[in-house]
Amino acid sequence: MPESITKPKVLVADDERVIADTLAMILNQSGFEARAVYSGEKAVELAPVFVPDMLISDVIMADLNGIEAAIRIRTLLPQIKILLFSGQAATADLLEKARMQGYEFEILAKPVHPQDLLSKLRA
Repeated sequence: MPESITKPKVLVADDERVIADTLAMILNQSGFEARAVYSGEKAVELAPVFVPDMLISDVIMADLNGIEAAIRIRTLLPQIKILLFSGQAATADLLEKARMQGYEFEILAKPVHPQDLLSKLRA
């Protein structure tokens, strides 16, 4: 029997369910094991259980913004790759605040084209 190849795990967090579900579906069809959550709090809850290789998160979310969630998850899983995306201008201030705390995150502008996302994940 051939050895099973483990798929890279990706946690997708966006409070817009359609976006989170669509990204997870695209990732699952592209050789990843992806799960969607709809809040920063849920991402922080699921991360130590699911143990993803990568977090893809919207920045502006109601309960816990994506940058705060990313910082908490990075504390739990130091090796995780983090990719943030946002369609809002307020993101710059949040990124600067994170930088001042010693965290640097890559950010993509919304809407994210699936091919752009996949090329970032495979890099």
